[in-house]
Amino acid sequence: MRKHKPPWLKRIRLAVTGVVMAITMAVAPAAMADLNGVDISGYQSSDIPSAISADFIIVKATQGLYWSNNNYATQLANADRTGKETSVYHFANGGNATAEADTFVNAVSGRVGRSILALDWEQCLAYGRYGCATVNPNWGNPAWIQTWVTRVHDRTQVWPVVYVQRSAVWQVNTWVRQRCMLWVAQYANTAPTGYQSSPWNGGVSGEGMTQYSSTGYIDGRGPLDLNRFYGDRTAWKKIACGERRGCSTGTVTPAPQVNKPAEQTPTDLNVLADKVIHGDYGNGQERINRLGGNYNAVMAIVNSKLGGSSSAQTTARTTTRTYVVRSGDTVSAIAERTGLKPASAWRVPSGNINRIYVGQVITYYGTTTTAASGYSTHVVRAGESLWSIYGSGWASAAARNGLRSPYVIYPGQRLR
Repeated sequence: MRKHKPPWLKRIRLAVTGVVMAITMAVAPAAMADLNGVDISGYQSSDIPSAISADFIIVKATQGLYWSNNNYATQLANADRTGKETSVYHFANGGNATAEADTFVNAVSGRVGRSILALDWEQCLAYGRYGCATVNPNWGNPAWIQTWVTRVHDRTQVWPVVYVQRSAVWQVNTWVRQRCMLWVAQYANTAPTGYQSSPWNGGVSGEGMTQYSSTGYIDGRGPLDLNRFYGDRTAWKKIACGERRGCSTGTVTPAPQVNKPAEQTPTDLNVLADKVIHGDYGNGQERINRLGGNYNAVMAIVNSKLGGSSSAQTTARTTTRTYVVRSGDTVSAIAERTGLKPASAWRVPSGNINRIYVGQVITYYGTTTTAASGYSTHVVRAGESLWSIYGSGWASAAARNGLRSPYVIYPGQRLR
């Protein structure tokens, strides 16, 4: 959702408004079961819900323990007045999960049973000049999400929806996914767009709703976050009602897996292990079936990585690092700046390292030399966090380096 918008977004708004108004004024939600809508925050105009064509409006209610949306009531009133379905969400700061859940439920009590309840789970809490200035301290901790949704359910008898970026779906554990609908964000690019009936990679994570653009323009208004819900209004109401009396029936149909890129099967066991840790190979028998003859070898690497164990015999290993593309970036420049070379070791969504877009997550698969202890040394750069460096292994890395909450690291610091 990126509700703390980076400064360049205002420039995009000014540059594209005139171009897209003529294109999108005639765009309306498609005449089919799936629903089209937008999510908005407090900095956006209160009249957006009544000024645009949409099946639903999702409104930010709270963040952390102290922030609330001053336009919340008016935005929802305008959505209600124009017959749109509604949802209200909490942007997590990653503090005390129970306290944040209580803050949210107290603020939205009047909407429980009427609007879908949702959690916005993101890595970045605030954007600075060069990217993420403040990081969610519990990013990478699935237990935080589980605690929050459980508390909301205990108080409302409604299981909330969980929003997360595609690359972090693994943080929503199986227990939560059995109870809560997944809402996934992934953008093909930053080009202005209207509603799309088949968003890029829509549904590939089994989500019930996909957010596919933050530069949408509807009826001349924007930029807006655009979303597609894979179900009808009855299904939407059912999720909002939860287990409360008076719930209507309905189901959310899995999204069609359109535009899904062909899966590449990595032969490097370390790459397979990283994908297992990220949740790409499922659990239990599904994982056994998909890994086949590599299962035992891969799981040994997974257990070693998650347990922080080392091997004195290991002199080199495949390392993965993720990076969020910024304005003006090229893969070659990223490789030089981060020291993760060669550029050809980076993998990008388009498959062509010369074609990347702002906001995309790209991944480095390269070999690093390890010390006798079995760990490579990493020199912290400005803007990095334990998560951006180690991914799902951040907790083991914190313990290995003697770091404790709030897990602050500094440029120039050496980590192993």
